[in-house]
Amino acid sequence: MPIIDVEIVGAPNDPVAADLAQSLADAAGRALGSPAGQTWVRLRLLAREHYAENESSLASTELPVFVTVLKRALPGPAEMTDEITRLTGSIADVLRRNRTCVHVEYAAAASGRLAFGGRLVS
Repeated sequence: MPIIDVEIVGAPNDPVAADLAQSLADAAGRALGSPAGQTWVRLRLLAREHYAENESSLASTELPVFVTVLKRALPGPAEMTDEITRLTGSIADVLRRNRTCVHVEYAAAASGRLAFGGRLVS
């Protein structure tokens, strides 16, 4: 059930492959050990002009990728650390970005607060 939001900071004219969302979903699913069809990816592009870091300018090779992971329940610290390592590497590889530019955040557990088709996730 993981839902992965990937937000890529880049130039507005950067080419985006038509199958990028699928490639990210496949890589994330493998990294998280999900069965087919159980990891969903929502891809967003954020124009470089809409992102900044205080007192700093970034080269195009330093632009970040923000990843938010929503799961039914949060994994324990050791499992989360392993997932983050695998997910960061997988996403960096698909996007051809440095791993240090991929930032992963885990959202609060979905159980009891998210519904699919009117059915609350428990």
